[in-house]
Amino acid sequence: MTSFSFIHAADIHLDSPLSGLEQYEGAPVEKIRNATREAFKNLVDTAIERKTDFVIIAGDLYDGDWKDFNTGLFFVSQMVRLQKANIPVYLIRGNHDAKSMITRELKLPDNVYEFSTRNAETFVLSDFGVAIHGQGFAKRSVTENLVKNYPPCKENYFNIGILHTSATGREGHENYAPCSVEDMKEKGYDYWALGHIHKRELLHERNPVILFPGNIQGRHIRETGNKGCTYVEVKDGTIDSLEHIPLDVLRWEICEIDAQNVNQLDDLLDVAREQLTELYDEAEGRPLAVRIILSGATELHQQLLAERDELINNLRSLALEIGFGDIWIEKVKIRTTGKLQMEEMKTQNTPVAAILDFIDEASRDSSILEELLEEFSDIQKALPPELKQGEEAFDFTNAGALKKRLKEAEDLILYYLSVTGVEGK
Repeated sequence: MTSFSFIHAADIHLDSPLSGLEQYEGAPVEKIRNATREAFKNLVDTAIERKTDFVIIAGDLYDGDWKDFNTGLFFVSQMVRLQKANIPVYLIRGNHDAKSMITRELKLPDNVYEFSTRNAETFVLSDFGVAIHGQGFAKRSVTENLVKNYPPCKENYFNIGILHTSATGREGHENYAPCSVEDMKEKGYDYWALGHIHKRELLHERNPVILFPGNIQGRHIRETGNKGCTYVEVKDGTIDSLEHIPLDVLRWEICEIDAQNVNQLDDLLDVAREQLTELYDEAEGRPLAVRIILSGATELHQQLLAERDELINNLRSLALEIGFGDIWIEKVKIRTTGKLQMEEMKTQNTPVAAILDFIDEASRDSSILEELLEEFSDIQKALPPELKQGEEAFDFTNAGALKKRLKEAEDLILYYLSVTGVEGK
């Protein structure tokens, strides 16, 4: 066997819109519009610069039933670049590709080899002593174990299996083409190039290597951190190295700030400045989309809730300053708890005390919650659609959501009493 190298990538999702980014003045809208395309260009650039012998794409090249052929034409233009460099590409359809009109109708350049969706097949690269086995998705939902019907390993060849799968199941992903590590090991292959799971994960280190490379560009806050492909070097038929290569052009991060020992809003902003600066440095010049989560028991709790808009805009301003326009505050989540001791106020014979007592009782008594849900049913129907959608949506049909809103109401009452000095008379 000769020595060679290849790139293993998956879950490209070309032209998939990045979701969850709220627009505001100064936010880097243009820099994220073509993020998946720019990341894919980085993939092709890397293959050419490293003189990679071939590229593997383990499914989900596209992002569903897009009818805009410009997405497909962009892919073809990048494949032509690889064709000029004599780099072939071997790909399978994933669950998103299966329903794509582009996948079904667009003719690909001669250097792109797509595996059958009807049964597993093998492409042999005689110059390198490589046999690549794979099967694509014929439909979006494939629930059978495809590995069982993959060909046996080819003797005296380096065997690679390409598979779009959830393996034994992963949170947040549909359970497609399920299989176990033992199923894959039984085939006797040297490397399993997996796709579908968007987080990089090495399932088996040696004999065979079984790897999810993750997607090449994070698309929302559930896809945080470094995203890219895996560069594999094989020497004399044995895997010599596996290298993760970052390709993403915008990075998603979560910034968790513990407000437990913070008593002033300015101090909280100083902590945020420090942590945002650290994240920006780690991104090495990439734009960032950051979700800020505030947690911990703090005297600021009620103030943060009452002055939420002011807080968010201060954090956005801070992000603009630190990142020179390259940090986008995706969302601010306030998960702090209060330190104010108001038990005495709750026991006083005042109208406010009665309200606080009712909120406390309702939070603990499911029958009261059910009565409130019934009372609020008409309000729920009257709410405009925009208030019923998203993570902060109003849902007066759900007891848990109502309980959360009651706690927020209590916090606001306590905050305003603390800053005004009123005792609920």
